[in-house]
Formats: sequence, C-alpha cells, structure tokens
Amino acid sequence: MGYLSLHAKRVQQALVTFTTVFTLGILALTFFSQPAIGQDFYDIESVNTIEITFDEDNWADILAAYYDAGDEERLVGSALINGELFDSVGVRYKGNSSYVGVNGPKKPFNIKLDHIIDDQEIDGYGTLKLSNAYKDPSFVREVLSYEIGRKYMPTSLANYMNVYVNGEHIGLYTSVQSVDKHFLRSHLLSEDNSFFKGDAIESPGPGGGMANLAYLGPDSTYYYTSYELKSDYGWNELVNLCDTLNNHTASVDDILDVDRTLWHMAFHNVLVNLDSPINYIHNFYLYMADNRQFNYILWDLNESFGSFRRSGIGPGQELTIQQLQQLDPFYNNQNPSFPVLVNLLNDPDLQKQYIAHMRTIVEENFSNGWYETRANEIQAIIDDHVLADANKFYSYNDFLNNVENQVGQVPGIVQLMDARATYLLNNNWFLNEPEISQIVVTPEIIPPNSEVWVTAEVDNADNVTLAYRYQHGERFTSVEMFDDGQHNDGQANDGLFGGSIDVNNSGCHYYIYAENNSAATFSPARAEYEFYNIDVVDDLSDVVINEFMASNDTTAADQDGEYDDWIELFNTGDEDVSLSGCYLTDDETELFQWAFPDTSIEANGYLIVWADEDEEQEGLHASFKLSAGGESVLLVDSDGETVDGIDFGEQDEDISFGRFPNGTGPFLQMTPTFSDENVDGFSGAAESTASLPLEISLHQNYPNPFNASTTISYDLQFADQVKIQILNILGEEVITLVDTRMPAGSHSIAWTGTDRYGQQVSSGIYLTVLKSGQYQLVNKMIMMK
Repeated sequence: MGYLSLHAKRVQQALVTFTTVFTLGILALTFFSQPAIGQDFYDIESVNTIEITFDEDNWADILAAYYDAGDEERLVGSALINGELFDSVGVRYKGNSSYVGVNGPKKPFNIKLDHIIDDQEIDGYGTLKLSNAYKDPSFVREVLSYEIGRKYMPTSLANYMNVYVNGEHIGLYTSVQSVDKHFLRSHLLSEDNSFFKGDAIESPGPGGGMANLAYLGPDSTYYYTSYELKSDYGWNELVNLCDTLNNHTASVDDILDVDRTLWHMAFHNVLVNLDSPINYIHNFYLYMADNRQFNYILWDLNESFGSFRRSGIGPGQELTIQQLQQLDPFYNNQNPSFPVLVNLLNDPDLQKQYIAHMRTIVEENFSNGWYETRANEIQAIIDDHVLADANKFYSYNDFLNNVENQVGQVPGIVQLMDARATYLLNNNWFLNEPEISQIVVTPEIIPPNSEVWVTAEVDNADNVTLAYRYQHGERFTSVEMFDDGQHNDGQANDGLFGGSIDVNNSGCHYYIYAENNSAATFSPARAEYEFYNIDVVDDLSDVVINEFMASNDTTAADQDGEYDDWIELFNTGDEDVSLSGCYLTDDETELFQWAFPDTSIEANGYLIVWADEDEEQEGLHASFKLSAGGESVLLVDSDGETVDGIDFGEQDEDISFGRFPNGTGPFLQMTPTFSDENVDGFSGAAESTASLPLEISLHQNYPNPFNASTTISYDLQFADQVKIQILNILGEEVITLVDTRMPAGSHSIAWTGTDRYGQQVSSGIYLTVLKSGQYQLVNKMIMMK
C-alpha cells in the first residue's frame, strides 16, 4: 500500500481543480530510496529569491568587520524567501579566496534562518550557503559537480538564488545545501557522532596547518589548528583515525569507510578539482557514522574543472591546460604530505578499486558527452538571471563561452574534460577490466531466514566476491564466489560464479566485485553507494498505519505515565509480520529516521509506537515527535520504499486521526480507540466516505524516479471518458497519453519520457494528471538521466 494511494489524499485531489493544486503546491508527494532525497527548495529547475533587510545602512562594512575578526558573528535582519518572511535571521560572510578576491558587493553569504528563532526553516533547511561564482564564468561548475557527486556518495543538493539586500540586487548565487544535522540524518542516519571540517589554517600550530590526517602524536591539541570540531566531542576518535591510517594501515577499514574515501578522491581527480584533499588538503567534512567508520563528505566545489590551477600547498606551480587534462590518476600518492593517498593508493587491491570508480565516473558523465548536455541545460535555466546580474565577475559572453572554451585563465569545461576523458580511458590502468553480467538470484521466491544463491557470468577475472549487508548503515561483509561446479555455478571453469548469503527476515543488499591482476569491476558500477536488493517474501503490504494522535493530553499514557504522541499499526493479514529492518519517520527526506528493533506484529493485531523522542524508555519509543500543526508519518521498508503513509493537517487535542472502516478506509477524525478496532468516526463520516472518488484511482508510477521508461496505472469502477496528460512543473502540457473512453477495470500505460513531438524531455519533475468525469487526480514523478 503506497503513500500516494491514501484515501484522504485522493479526496483532496478530486475536489480541487488542477490550477488550485498547482497554486497551493502539489498535494501528492513522492518518496524514494537512496540515493535520492526530497529537494523542493533545491530543485534545480527553480531559481530562488532572497530579499534580506537590515536596519543598518552600513551592513556591508559590519559584515566585513565580523569576517576580519574571525569569530563568525552574525548581523541580524529579516529575510523574504520566495515570498515567505523569516524574522531574526543571522547573516555573515563566508569563503576564502571567493571572499578575499572580491572588491565589490558580491561576497559569499552564510545565512542562518534559525539563528535566534529555534526550528525556523524552509523545507527543513535552517542554514543557507550562497557562493558567488568566483572564478567560474560558466556559472555551472559548482552545481554540475554536486550533481555528479550525488550519483556516488552523500552529497549536498545545489541550485541558484538571486540575492537582494536592502532593496539592492547583489546578484545570482549558487545555493548549496549545508552539511549539517539535517544532511547527516538524511544520509548517514545519525547526527550526534564525531564530526569535523578539514581546512588549511593560515597560522599553523604543531600540525603544520594541514588537515591531511597525518599522525602528530596522542595529544589532541596538536590537531586543533588543522580541523574544526563540529560536534560536541570527537578529538580522541580523530587521533585514533590518524594513528590507524599511518601506523596500522591494515586495520584502517575499522575506522575509515575506505570505499567512500576512494570515491571521494577519484571524484576530485577526474574533475580536476585541485582545491581539495588531493592537492590543497582542505574543503571536506569527516563524520563518524553509527558503524564507527569515518566518512569523507564533499564540500566547496566552486573551483572544479580546472578553475583552481595551482599545484600543491603554498605558492605552488600553475599547471598548464595540458597538465590538467593529463593529471595523473595517482597524483600525489607518493607525496608524504598526503598520507591518505600514500597509504591507500599504494595498496594494489585498493588501486584497482579506485581506478574502477574513476572509470565509472568518466564513462557515466564524460566520455558519453552527458556533462556537456547537462551544463547547457543548467545554463538555460539561469540565462536570464546571469544577464541581469550587474555584479558578476565575467561578461555575459564569457558565461556563454566558458562551457566550451577558455576564458582568461579558466579552462573551458569541454576543452578540459573531453581531452581528460580520452587520456584516462586510454591509460593502461583503465584497460583490461573484468566484465560482470547475467546476475541471477535463486530461489525466485525467497522465504525469510533462508539461504540464497547469487550467480553471475564473469569474464577476465581471477577473483570474484559477493558483498552483502542486512540494512542501511551497516558495513558490507564479503564472501568468495566460485567457479568450481560446487556452488550452484554450473560446470567448473565455465565463467559462471556462485556464492551464497543467509538472508534474515528482511532480505539484504548486495553487490559483486571482480578483479584480475591489473583491473577490477563492480556491479552495480556505483557500489557501495548503490547496490542490489534481495527481497524476502513477507506480508509487509498487510501492515498499515491505522491511527495516530499528535496532540495527546489525557487519552492514553505510556508505561511511565506520560501522555505522548502515538502511532498505531494494524496487521490486516492472517500471518504474523516481522518489522525488523523497517523504519518509521515523520520526514520524507529522512526515510530511515527510526529503526524498529526485532519486533513483530501479530496477525490481525495492533502495535503502538510512542512518538516522543525518548528511545531510552522501555518499549517502542521513536526518535521523533509528531507535529499537531500537521506533517507526515511514513512506514518504510529496509530498501527505503514507503509501505504506508499519511500526510495530515492540523490536529485537535485528544482527537485521533484513523482509518474508517478499520484498516482499509480513509483517515478521519475520531474518538481514539488506541490499540483496538476503529469502530466509528465523528458525525459526517458517512458523508465523507460517500464523497470519495471511488470511481477512479491513480497509482504512483513505477519505477520512480525513472530513467528510460515508467508505467502509469489506474483503476476505473465504471467505463468513462479518460484523459491522462503529462505536464511539466510549470503546468505546461508535455504529452497526452490517453484521451478516449475506457472500460471498467485496471489499466496501465508506459511513458518513455518523450514529448508530443517525439523529443526526449530533460531530467526533472513532471506531473501525471488523470481526468475522468468530475474527478481529477495528480501525481508527481521524477525523471533522472
């Protein structure tokens, strides 16, 4: 039962016109699993606007004085963002060269919406980071780089924002999602572990001012000049990381996510981002996930694609365009100032994994020309805004030319990357890789807690491994796959490899890795960030969110006598269902917010979860509270797919919101039944039920997000005239898929991502609009290329 099939939502959609839906915001929300998360505010198709107002006319001088003082003090003002007023926001300048090198008003901004007012946010984001396109005539380097990074590792969202201060248009900025607690919860499932920002310090102490993970000794104070602590604690863990990396390298995977580190370094090398840990040893975050491994997180990508040309720390050497195009894939791995590169990239096995990741980045983004098309698409979105920016650092013609050609000392992105892709793919390191194909999982129907065989055809490999884990956030465990005729792999030495996994009651994630003496391959190519799923046969579809209360004053108390928010689940089936590996959340951008412990819900039984942010209490206590002002509740499976959910409005005290009829009906206000059958709604329930659009239903397209094709399904109780249109986010028709009288029953139609002229549409958000009789239903879907 999907989130978009909820009856209450259908009522809303059926009773308003599309114009009203579009004006008020799309009512049907779409949720999807890793790596994508909700991104309304950072939708690349939208150019946001912020109008900042200070009481002080000399605001620029005050902000400059704060920056020079180095204490990150903020000037308080108000901000109007896309027409929404935010009071008492805190503003300061940010940046290094992008601040120091700018004489005019277009300095980079850090804007904290919740500086004074707690939880003041826009779409869940409390801090805005605005960059000024310094050293980027194209205006796309940062946004394009973050978009590429999001394919392979946890990476910020990014789009654009016009900035006004006291009525003056300062210019067009890149707007990048802050790496804050919201980001950490969304990607790494926690927020309070050790968290550092690595940066080069101008006044070096014993550490030499470099955040290079060198071991400086057991005294944590030696590290203070090189790393900024962003959490309440963590210095001892950072010292342990540096000690392990340099002195006990064989055990480094115990404390560092090595695969993610290889992706991080490969990304910077391929994109020739020298203002990064592969060259200047700064501009990154380190966060220790709950699995006790530190994770590198990308940051500050405004000088990627060769905009930063200086080699090494200090004065360095300005590299030529040819040197940038032919940057060694193992650049700096022999330089003792770069212990991460030295200790990881001199290991033969890790070398091959690193090159496999580089090859994936090159083939998926550059050798196929995707990056050039995408850069031009992004420029088309911001063209008018760049033209109107009186404070931009380059001319409008420079903006138009720099995707292709060099402007001043800044290489053209195509000029650099076409030659770089050719150079890399013809490098000996990139040749002779194994090939993995024809992956098969048996048995086809997998019961919980059983052995599963995975087989794959693998060519040109000496060693093949199967890596698996049971849920998000866990480390992968590897087992060998064999071609010996004894592991469900056919005949010995026939190129078919087999290996087995003991799945639990929620299935698992897996990927395959193959290597020979000189090269390696992952399947899927983006592993470990992406992976395959093994799903067990369960009855999760029988479990629904049946009732909840977001304002509990006197109705029901937990075991400690506290009247907290609660959520009731109901198993509509005749078999017990395990919830191990499942999650509850009130935030669609944090699907794995609270994990169920080893818990089952009995057949035709009820289960209460207290939403009280008090996980230390006995019983089931979620890590979030419900908002009586309205929000969402989602039940999510181990793959991040929504099992059931409800998007609700303002709630009344001691009145619950539940399904009527019990387990199957729409959500109605009702007298609470708490762990029992919902037997009655308030007066008017029958009328509400009668007004439901029972004649039609529109299901969420599958898959979503999609690439080449997606299927749209709908049901008709009676034969009727049906029209199905695809609209873009502006409400403009893209194509009409159906416009005819259809018989009663279930129907489906595929959309291949083309418009009415047969042209392929660009990536983005699209709307499915189903019209039948007096009803009109709308779903949102995402196309990703």
